[in-house]
This record gives sequence, structure tokens and C-alpha cells, in this order.
Amino acid sequence: QVQLVESGGGLVQAGGSLRLSCAASGRTASSTIMGWFRQAPGKEREFVAGITWSVGSPYYADSVKGRFSISRDNAKRTMFLQMSSLKPEDTAVYYCASSNVMYYRPRTSASAYEYWGQGTQVTVSS
Repeated sequence: QVQLVESGGGLVQAGGSLRLSCAASGRTASSTIMGWFRQAPGKEREFVAGITWSVGSPYYADSVKGRFSISRDNAKRTMFLQMSSLKPEDTAVYYCASSNVMYYRPRTSASAYEYWGQGTQVTVSS
């Protein structure tokens, strides 16, 4: 089992920045990929960014490219999402997720991830 705990959400004005963290514990040695997803009210959960634990290769949804940056600290088993130039449409609950399946690149489908955090709210005011 892997436990994931997100932190860093909050309220920010449009154009501002936030940094989310996701601390992993448990059987993290088997984790291959991790990802950030978000879900706005009335919408489906969508992929935001993903990263491989081994190489650290990042992948982004088109909607956040150039504004968000994903990274990880292997020693601390923590993943980060640096969000800049935030827009009101970025408002959502942000979830981190991980998978122990031998993927070689992050998956954009939520069904590919077995473990999920509880989510952290990000609200961007206009």
C-alpha cells in the first residue's frame, strides 16, 4: 500500500502562484509513475501533469504547459507541482496519484493509478 498526502492548496488571485506537495509513504519503492489530476465541480477528473520516479521525465496537459512545473525529490519521496500564472479556470480540487505498474511514462488516464491522495483545494479568484 502507498499513502499519499497533498498540501499547499489555497486561495490565490489570478496571475499568482502556488506550490503543491505530495508526500508518499508506505511501499513507495514500487512506485513507477506519479501524477497530478484535478477535478472542478460538475466536471470529470482530468490529468494535469505526471512524472516518472526513476528518470523524472515530466509530462503536461496542454492547458498547463508553460505555466506548471512538476518535479520530485526521490530521497524524500515527495512530488511537487509549481503552478504559476494561475487562471480562474485552474480552480479545482487537486489530487496526486501513483502507480506500481511498470509504466515507462506517466499515463493521462486516472484509471491507470492505484493510489490517490485526499485532494487539496485550489481556488483562483479573478
